[in-house]
Amino acid sequence: MTPAQLRAFSATVRLGSVKAAAADLSVTEAAVSIHIAHLRRELGDKLFTRTAHGLAFTPGGLRLASRATEMLGLQDRTILEVRGAGSGRRLLRVAASSLFAEHAAPGLIELFAGRADDLDVELSVHDTQNFASLLVNRAVDVAIGPRPATLEESMTCTHFLNYQVIAAVGPDHPLAAGGAGPAELREQTWLLGPSAAGRTGLVPAVLRRLSVPEHNQRIFQSHAAALEEAKRGKGIALAVAFAVAKDLADGDLCRLQGPNLPARGSWSLLALADREAPAAAAELRRFVTTPRATQAMLRGTGVTAGRFRPAIHVTLWS
Repeated sequence: MTPAQLRAFSATVRLGSVKAAAADLSVTEAAVSIHIAHLRRELGDKLFTRTAHGLAFTPGGLRLASRATEMLGLQDRTILEVRGAGSGRRLLRVAASSLFAEHAAPGLIELFAGRADDLDVELSVHDTQNFASLLVNRAVDVAIGPRPATLEESMTCTHFLNYQVIAAVGPDHPLAAGGAGPAELREQTWLLGPSAAGRTGLVPAVLRRLSVPEHNQRIFQSHAAALEEAKRGKGIALAVAFAVAKDLADGDLCRLQGPNLPARGSWSLLALADREAPAAAAELRRFVTTPRATQAMLRGTGVTAGRFRPAIHVTLWS
């Protein structure tokens, strides 16, 4: 089996057709078909058959799909490690939920990366539902966000920080003077960051508990952008309490009391078991629970773009 053959088969499984796989890999359909034919001959398995409803995979094909993704991820990781060894630098790839990435990651990564001159940190934002597959497939080294409902045996989970999400409005908003009941809250315009777009996490959970209709939800490119609109009295924003402490103290925002508010959440670090994870991942897992790390996350001093490679992947929402 060659990497090219595995990539062709993995893309076919992921996209559901040879045509889509060819387009994704920027090759011809014939090239993808040839790669898959080689795999069929070598493994003695059809891998999949075409039906009126798409591709139907054999048990062997499903097993190969899982292994192919894992093997390709391991290959990519090996390439990074070899290149890093040659240049004398290490790379730690961190996946994070959008809420953590915006409010707590900058201070943490600035302090952690500053402890080692040979370490680069790559931070990317992902849906928390994809954390397990990203780790197993070696696409990232650690994942930070809410603790998953179920934890795979190959992974470790380290809890390190509790936080609160509050509702905040500008001082000129009609509700700034006091609290509001469930019906009144549902009628308001809610100004939200990217974390509201998913199904998992604390912010979507709060919106479901309050039964806020989708037509009253406005999602911005960042949580900071949503807060700026809230300061102008345009609606209610959900914010991490420690991130808006200064705005509340200065009177730029007012804390809104209501049912299911504030909401309490926590962040945890997920990684593969020690024998499988890179050394830098184990270092971050130990460091993230220290008082210095907690202080850095709460302080949110920010980080220069040079500490990231690439800087930060930002998901834009229309």
